[in-house]
Amino acid sequence: MEMRHLRYFIAVAEELHFARAAERLHIEQSPLSRAIKELEEDLGVRLFDRTTRSTRLTRAGRLLLEHVPRVFAALEQARASVRAAAAGYQNQLRVALSDGITPPRFTTLLAQCRQDEPEVDIRLYEVSLSQQIRGLHDDLYDVGFAQSAEVGNGILAEPAWNDPLVVAVPARHPLLTYKCIPLDEVLHYPLVMCDPKLCEGYARQIARVLRAVDAEPLVAEEVASLDLMLALVAAGYALALVGSSQIAACRNADVIGRPLAGRSPMLTTYLLRRDVEPSETLSRFIDRVSPISAEVPSTWASSHIPDITNEINS
Repeated sequence: MEMRHLRYFIAVAEELHFARAAERLHIEQSPLSRAIKELEEDLGVRLFDRTTRSTRLTRAGRLLLEHVPRVFAALEQARASVRAAAAGYQNQLRVALSDGITPPRFTTLLAQCRQDEPEVDIRLYEVSLSQQIRGLHDDLYDVGFAQSAEVGNGILAEPAWNDPLVVAVPARHPLLTYKCIPLDEVLHYPLVMCDPKLCEGYARQIARVLRAVDAEPLVAEEVASLDLMLALVAAGYALALVGSSQIAACRNADVIGRPLAGRSPMLTTYLLRRDVEPSETLSRFIDRVSPISAEVPSTWASSHIPDITNEINS
């Protein structure tokens, strides 16, 4: 088995069409078919069921498709580790990020790590929550951050920091007459949300907040990133529910942050790691999280409204 066999397999498995896969790989279809046949002979199984009308993965093919991305990830990490050692780093931490984790706390954490241990190479991987959990189990990552504690057995989820949930409102919107916006008023307007497959933890926390109101949200768009979400808010397409730090990081005068009325919900970011004794390097990394999480108290949103609000320029 060669790496090209696995690359070709991934292309065919994703396209489920040999001609399109060959075009994607910039090769002829005949060497692609020959490579897949060699891979099947090497494994002793059929990976695809082919007819004149369709190509489908067999059960063995589906199982292989689950494992191959991890092979490539492990190979890339091996390359990164070798380069880090050659560059003079003594240790390495592989940190997975899910749910659009944003400044300022994470930025502060990285700056503190660089100041305290410049010899430790920190590698960042932006992945979905499900990929992060699999990667932690498979030792592809040492630690991760996500907005979910629903991680199953073998993974510890420890609260890292809380972020007051606010409403991102376009400038000159009718809801800006409220200093604190009732949630049922928010639901009178379209919302832009993150794709729940890409931001699973964030989507679960927002869903819990919305269940407190007996009304279905009108979802105008589901997007892949919080940056695009706030861009749509700035353009006046919809409102959004985000952490106050995301409003601060946005720094767009066309996006106004307003707290929700009543007791403001919190978006919690969790530190995820395997349920094993951490290395000394990882232990020191974890120890740096607690002081950073204590920098902003839970009452911050209600007592510092100007800090999360870009005032209307009019």
